[in-house]
Amino acid sequence: MRMRSGTAFAGVAALAVAGMALTTAFAPAWAHGPTRQKVRESIEINAAPAKVWAVIGNFQDMSWLPPVTKTEGEKGNEIGATRKLTLTGGATVDEELYKFDAAAMTYSYRITTVDVKVLPVTNYSSTLTVTPSADGKGATLEWAGAFYRGFPNNDPPPELSDEAAKTAVSGLYKAGLEALKKKIESGS
Repeated sequence: MRMRSGTAFAGVAALAVAGMALTTAFAPAWAHGPTRQKVRESIEINAAPAKVWAVIGNFQDMSWLPPVTKTEGEKGNEIGATRKLTLTGGATVDEELYKFDAAAMTYSYRITTVDVKVLPVTNYSSTLTVTPSADGKGATLEWAGAFYRGFPNNDPPPELSDEAAKTAVSGLYKAGLEALKKKIESGS
């Protein structure tokens, strides 16, 4: 049997294209590991943005966050500054500042060490931003975070799943924002 080389090439090319299409079609089923999760919470505070920033703008002071009983740190608000948060019950969280813009009233930090039993996340980074509220009568404080679940492989236990991570971070943000609103609006 004699084939023309053009016909043979066309047949091989068609098989290759079909193989790539099948690979692409089934790629999601072969995906492994977690995907990056994001949480964004915000609150309106009846106070000038500068007043809100005065409370949250010091990276070395997280006393406004309910589970935090102590904050220790180094380098103030310099990029690379660190802080260790001690929580109710004694657990600690180590964090590092990687962006700080006082004029824009925003900063970003990452968790460098945390036990997933305390916060079921890995590779966590977060940004706090204060802006004037839409009505111009107060401030909006936004807390946004991105992270991976606490279990890096497939089939995580329920307490280290994507949903558990998002629920924990969202709950932390909401509690912190509510406590901050109360503290600022009551003047305490």
